Amino acid sequence: MISRRRLWALLALTLMWGVNWPMMKLSLQELSPLYFRASTMLLGGLWLFAFVAAKGERMRPQGREWGAIVWLGLPNILGWHTMSIFGVQELASGRAAILGFTMPIFTVLLGAAFFGERITPRVRLAVVCALLAVGLLLWHELLRLSGRPAGVVWMLSAAICWALGTLMFRRAHLTLSPLVVTVWMLLLGSLAVWALAIGLEPVPQPARFSLPMWLSLIYGVFVNYGLAQLIWFGMARDLPPATSAMSVMAIPLVGTLSATVIVGEVPHWQDWLAMVFVMVAIASVLMPPRGTMRA
Repeated sequence: MISRRRLWALLALTLMWGVNWPMMKLSLQELSPLYFRASTMLLGGLWLFAFVAAKGERMRPQGREWGAIVWLGLPNILGWHTMSIFGVQELASGRAAILGFTMPIFTVLLGAAFFGERITPRVRLAVVCALLAVGLLLWHELLRLSGRPAGVVWMLSAAICWALGTLMFRRAHLTLSPLVVTVWMLLLGSLAVWALAIGLEPVPQPARFSLPMWLSLIYGVFVNYGLAQLIWFGMARDLPPATSAMSVMAIPLVGTLSATVIVGEVPHWQDWLAMVFVMVAIASVLMPPRGTMRA
């Protein structure tokens, strides 16, 4: 049975990652997407490195581990983090969160396609629900005069990258802890994003940033890329599957609700219905069968 302390930590993590979606949207009002990602990822990775190293973890990869970390970072960092920030730029942040959290469904589908994992009736239900959710949101974007269907494509591409990265991470043979590998992926990935930002976007003017902008950057560095990562890796191995699934299901809900306060977004009925479909889909692929839960 999960302890009360871990439940509180899981609740905090769900709130942190849910609120992060409108906080990103807030940042993009004054900062271009690649510079935002490059800055928060690099600074977050640096303070995570210092914190984890101070705990006595072995930080230096050995031999071929450098290549494995770079390979894992392509979908997990460059894929997910760059595509999702473009998705947030195009879409309402709550809508982006709903689409982004189709990733567990893609994880199962890619696992079946490339790694021989089994497709169960629950997976088929998840696929149908996910398709309905995507169809609802894409339909609404196409109907709106100022709709951004490209944002839907960005977010689905990001979710596929995350799913592929998850499968690759599960099968990687590394002697470093998963948290240390993540720190290195963030640091190396941020260098690539910095190169893209410098080549593709205008140089930002930090002197003109507002207080909310600075607060959103601080949130991205110390909460999203920092504290939330420590909480997740600190308890991920010990979480019951049902508890972990409930947390993942709640993140887009928190993102949608908090967006009304942080950036003034008003969800449409399509958003709420799509969220229900995505939550059912996540539950279908992540929640263990009843007999397993009782065991």
